[in-house]
Amino acid sequence: MTTLIIGILLWSGLHFIPTLARGFRKSLQDRFGEKPYAVGFSLGVLLSILLMVMGWTSADQWQLFQPPAWGRPVALVLIIIAFILFAMTKSKTNVKRHIRHPQLTGLVAWAIGHLLTNGDNLSFALFGGLGLWAVIEMFLINRRDGSWVKPEPTPMSGEVKPVLIGLVVFAVFLFAHPYLFGVSPFPPG
Repeated sequence: MTTLIIGILLWSGLHFIPTLARGFRKSLQDRFGEKPYAVGFSLGVLLSILLMVMGWTSADQWQLFQPPAWGRPVALVLIIIAFILFAMTKSKTNVKRHIRHPQLTGLVAWAIGHLLTNGDNLSFALFGGLGLWAVIEMFLINRRDGSWVKPEPTPMSGEVKPVLIGLVVFAVFLFAHPYLFGVSPFPPG
């Protein structure tokens, strides 16, 4: 469990650097160069993911609470929304007129969805930890950047492609979930 928590803390700490420590980030970029900094940051993120995976697979798992019976269908909807928001992050969509941080909001929806279907200690640490990081990150970015200037409206046709991409990627992950993560998202029986 310690390795899982270290991975979550490393992920969070690395992602807080651009938000909280812009001067530190700039000094690293000046000292090593922008590309080496980006490579180092990416390697740190990969290490954090590796630590989370290793921590998850090596820790003892026990039940903290019984997920609600309605958790699975609500989780399904939240995770579909999460994948669509992830897909909309780099696109010009009207969603960005209503959600300032689509990717981080999607991560929160993903985390809540997983917490609604998993009541164990590892899920609580992983999904709760990453969800909490995303909420804190949004708060810190908002504080750093000040008032939100909403983008101009875009044609509704701009929503179609990211929604379709989000749905396709969701479907791939849904069916690959047992092979990738060892857990089926489908109800037993």
